[in-house]
Amino acid sequence: MSNWLDEVKFDSNGLVPAIAQHHQTGRVLMVAWMNREALQLTAEKNQAVYYSRSRKKLWHKGEESGHFQTVHEIRLDCDADVIILQIEQHGGIACHTGRESCFYRKLTPQGWEIVDAQLKDPAAIYGASAKVAVHDHSQNEQVDVLGYLGRLMQQRKTAEADSSYIASLYKKGINKILEKVGEESVESIIAAKDYAMLASLENKHDLIYEVADLWFHSIVMLGYFDLDPQVVLDELARRQGLSGLVEKANRNQEA
Repeated sequence: MSNWLDEVKFDSNGLVPAIAQHHQTGRVLMVAWMNREALQLTAEKNQAVYYSRSRKKLWHKGEESGHFQTVHEIRLDCDADVIILQIEQHGGIACHTGRESCFYRKLTPQGWEIVDAQLKDPAAIYGASAKVAVHDHSQNEQVDVLGYLGRLMQQRKTAEADSSYIASLYKKGINKILEKVGEESVESIIAAKDYAMLASLENKHDLIYEVADLWFHSIVMLGYFDLDPQVVLDELARRQGLSGLVEKANRNQEA
């Protein structure tokens, strides 16, 4: 029996494009290159190993970031010159910009629009010396984080419970979601008290982290009722220019 690698049509540089696709959602997360050795190691390890054309060496995905890719299936296309990997992305981040997918820009009448939120700062993944493409650090890059999370909630509501943390919360129901909102509220209060007393950099980061958790689980709660986070922003915008007493009086009159 011939070596299965002999059936792959590597190009003149000995490379073949490899598409990494989430094994449950089907979303394309990234595209990279493999040489013969990278493809063989991927099959042996059940973890994605690519070939870096810029560094001219093998690249075990996750070796720097910790975001390894467990390979569930390897497929070859009809022309035998493209590989698709069905993978589980550890850490939920495949892109070096800190996003779930490298395909985070969508063509709109206004041009390329960033539609996926940055889930983690690249510096926190690779260290302060991380070299990221200039456009990824552009001061003009803006992401509608709340819009992204609102869309994510709707996607996860219909997903399998074991496919994501959010889907598992929706499966458990509103009581579990409210329990998490309550837990994060308490943890935010404790973090704020600690920061008020000690005011250390670590306490500051803890406070930011806990408030982010609280906001996130509040958005999960809104999603349960099919409410987009934008409705909360609209309410905050409505209150602009009103004093707290006037705003409260208006609420009482409306009631």
